[in-house]
Amino acid sequence: MRLIRIAVASVNTTVGAVRSNVDRAVAIAKDAAKDAATIVAFPEQLIAGYSPEDLVQWRAFVDAQWVELERFARETKDLASVFALGLTVSRGSHLYNSAALVHRGRILGIVPKEKLPTYNVFYEARVFARGTPGLVDEVNGIPFGDLVFDFDFGGLALEVCEDLWSPDGPMRRRSYAGAEVIVNVSASPYRLGVVATRREMIATRAGDNQCVVAYANLVGANDGLVFDGGGYVAQNGRLVLDQPRYREGFGAVNVDLDRTRRLRNENTTWRADQETFAATSPGIRRVKVDSETTGRDGLTYPVPANRSFFLPGPGPTTTPREDFCEDLLDALALGIGDYFEKVGAFKTIGVALSGGRDSLLCLYIARRWISRRFGHLGADAERAKAREILRAFFMPSRYSSKETHAAAEQAATDLDVPFAVIPIDDAFESELQAVEKMLQPGETLGSMARQNVQARIRAERMWTWTNSASGLFLQTSNMSEKAVGYTTIGGDMEGALSVIANVPKTVVNYLLDYIIEKTNMPGFVLTLKKPASAELAEDQEDEKDLMPFPVLDACFALYAGEKMSPGEVRDVLVTMFPEHDAAKVDAWTSRFARLFTQSIYKWVQTPLCLHVGNLDLDRERALQLPVVQRTEWG
Repeated sequence: MRLIRIAVASVNTTVGAVRSNVDRAVAIAKDAAKDAATIVAFPEQLIAGYSPEDLVQWRAFVDAQWVELERFARETKDLASVFALGLTVSRGSHLYNSAALVHRGRILGIVPKEKLPTYNVFYEARVFARGTPGLVDEVNGIPFGDLVFDFDFGGLALEVCEDLWSPDGPMRRRSYAGAEVIVNVSASPYRLGVVATRREMIATRAGDNQCVVAYANLVGANDGLVFDGGGYVAQNGRLVLDQPRYREGFGAVNVDLDRTRRLRNENTTWRADQETFAATSPGIRRVKVDSETTGRDGLTYPVPANRSFFLPGPGPTTTPREDFCEDLLDALALGIGDYFEKVGAFKTIGVALSGGRDSLLCLYIARRWISRRFGHLGADAERAKAREILRAFFMPSRYSSKETHAAAEQAATDLDVPFAVIPIDDAFESELQAVEKMLQPGETLGSMARQNVQARIRAERMWTWTNSASGLFLQTSNMSEKAVGYTTIGGDMEGALSVIANVPKTVVNYLLDYIIEKTNMPGFVLTLKKPASAELAEDQEDEKDLMPFPVLDACFALYAGEKMSPGEVRDVLVTMFPEHDAAKVDAWTSRFARLFTQSIYKWVQTPLCLHVGNLDLDRERALQLPVVQRTEWG
């Protein structure tokens, strides 16, 4: 047996906090070394924080990362573990998103990322240069490029995040060149459904390349990106470690590298491909490491938990519904909490609680973060923290119902949140009278103006509260209404952080149903009894103003996600929703396309949004559309 112990570490970094980020990593490194880890994998851009974006244009920021890399090496020089960590490296006029390998106080080599994503939320090719096959150079006297490291336990290679997501990435040639262990340092943001994809893809890469893949992911949130952490180790196609997510720390597993060598020898296809590679491909620099790594005499062979090499392990203990809801709620809660703490400008979190679904979900998510952050202090202390940090404000107008008032007040009680009622009718009347003086003959205050002014009064009061209470004002509009402009600029579109701007209304309802199933909190039950309504006019209901939300969300998914024309969307919806008249479906489809196009000017003005899906309404991050456009092509 040739046993090694591989640890994957998740670190909650902050962009630019190079010293603090390394402090956190050093602490985890020491703990992993005490656990006899042979190799410790840290995340991508560990030192800089991810994503640094254009901050890397400041050369002092890049230089500081090298200084901190050297400090990490010094502070781990007495440890025998091998450490892989991410940073930005300068080489000539180029900058590289890189992985560094450190052992016994020495920086052994730097490997640049080759696959630079420029899709979805990523813009790496804007600032970084690509590594290339066969690249061999030095940076500050350290080997740089396409490298494989030879240790006393075997061959090891590094790669960075997206390199793993391409089947044509550097893993293949480095495996052919002798690397048995591939360490991938990653900062992969959370997206709905990404966990299963990651797990399957990592196991597949390990199987395709007949190697061990160790994958470490960043945890925490920076701006609107939420990183769910966790990590995996897969050996020759078999997953052997699945590290828990949403927490800082590490997990470790023992691996027998003799198994990898044996399986390579048995796989005639892999051997033939390796021989072809060796004869035709560019050379990869081998870095010989003479210093001894962690002693492995105390390691034991990795025996299955059920003590059977033939029988399957225990099945899942959760349902797909529970996994979906808990995962999404945890991601959103982490997004709120890290924004609140890392920005450093806030002492409280405020929600304009309307008695409706969206604001209730946002308040619940903020309260969930309190539980995750302070639950270890005990129930009483946790409730005290909720009362200290959270605030809920109900600002009724003449159109607000008694039912929503009761629902909002009960929900605040359910969640241990201080609740204040501040009517806006006087301000509403005053504003209407003032605007009437601005109108010219023939101009009148329309119903839309009367509705929007209520939302704007509420937003103005929330902003004034933030100035007085160092408050983080949460914006609570959902993605479905945002997509078609069912929002008010200067009103419900206001806030410092938009929590569910990328969560469709059907998902909002699904999450609230799930929360009721789990908690049966009275305020949530009351909220869902009443049809969704902005309550800005008499007898208003959102679906009557727009269309059924399942239809609206289907329109959005097909038009904005699948890039179908309005006619193609209509054809799909007619078969998807046979309970609705085809003419009505046609009208809804046409209306959606018109409202979506005419509302882009609105949603490009929304606050910073949490990203939790592959299809987000954020012009700077995901769906980049011109504000001025027509749909004559559809």
